[in-house]
Amino acid sequence: MEFAKNYLEANEKAIHNIYDIIQEEHISCDFEWQDNFVYTDSEEEVIKIKNELRSVQSLGFPAEFIQNASLPFPILAGIKFPNQAQFHPLKYVQGLINSITNNKGQIYENTKVYDVHKKDNGYEIETAHQRVKAKYVVLACHYPIINAPGFYFLKMYQETSYVIGFTTNSEPFSGMYINTKSPICSLRTVPYEGTRLILMGGSSHKTGSKEDLSSCYRDLENRAKELYPDANILYHWNTEDCIPLDKIPYIGEFSNLMPHMYVATGFKKWGMTTSNIAANIILDMIMEKESPYAKTFESTRFHPIQNGTEFVNMLKQTTNSLILDKFKIPEETLASIAKDEGKIVEFEDTKLGIYRDKEGKYFALRPICSHLGCELSWNNLDKTWDCPCHGSRFSYMGKSLYDPSIKDLELISL
Repeated sequence: MEFAKNYLEANEKAIHNIYDIIQEEHISCDFEWQDNFVYTDSEEEVIKIKNELRSVQSLGFPAEFIQNASLPFPILAGIKFPNQAQFHPLKYVQGLINSITNNKGQIYENTKVYDVHKKDNGYEIETAHQRVKAKYVVLACHYPIINAPGFYFLKMYQETSYVIGFTTNSEPFSGMYINTKSPICSLRTVPYEGTRLILMGGSSHKTGSKEDLSSCYRDLENRAKELYPDANILYHWNTEDCIPLDKIPYIGEFSNLMPHMYVATGFKKWGMTTSNIAANIILDMIMEKESPYAKTFESTRFHPIQNGTEFVNMLKQTTNSLILDKFKIPEETLASIAKDEGKIVEFEDTKLGIYRDKEGKYFALRPICSHLGCELSWNNLDKTWDCPCHGSRFSYMGKSLYDPSIKDLELISL
């Protein structure tokens, strides 16, 4: 009860802290107070909704049971979480950047960090061109790029999810919605050129785990057209999120062996309030203050509670990719690769990942992740090589796109 209450309270405080920052710094980021709804249209999920409602209310939160919503389809049950919020994250971050630089803070872009070493009483950060010395270091880079001694690659995986944005002539609904049962679908509206743009999200999967991703956007588009036949689909995008095995973010010390080095990761698609929680916890730690929520998000824990199955799957995937798959001879040959398609093939006694572009040109590389050596899989939607172990992604040219990998792959001449 105490743990759950702290988690709830931390997120609620974060919403109001963000609002206060927006007001104080005069940040224009489309901030809106909105009610949030978790709903179901499945009879078997109604009891789960009611149990969840009792749990939330027992923590003192004024959640409400609903059986109707402003959505364009009926629901059986739901929970209303009043006075939640939404805002444009990039506009908000730009406001924070302006505040930092106006107060003489310095931000350096295009300076990739490759490693961090202990140095004297602090750390030395290795970049492509320079070394930076610092007493305090915060790894706020999505997925930690340093493997040891934190070992976050054993405590977390990455998940890819998709969003479309569309307009309609229908009256827009109010509030933010997400359903309880797979396939998960989230719905909300945002300001857009004098009207409201509907954002629909879903089609999520563990990064690198699917071979055919061509339907990920199509499934969302079909659902949008089903609900709104006049839907004008304007935007598509996808992203990766770090998912801790026990679903609690890792915030605080990177490792007990590395004092004054901190980490913020594993936000599990809940990054807006969690980023604020992380900032305040780490600030308190640096200032040697007691943080009321540090224990809840303790980053040095190593007990994959509640998700032992996923932990075993991660170990199996890593082991298979590192050892077993290297001895499997694929049946594909170079000639079998269609245009705009990628495959892993046996070529000159070596496994190669080969992409053939629309003009017929081949791009070959060793399909081994530069992070920990797992075998990559081809993503036929984004035309990338994805790691099923920890979610690294590479372009067909070998460029590292998503952490934890930080090194590019070399192209091989055919």
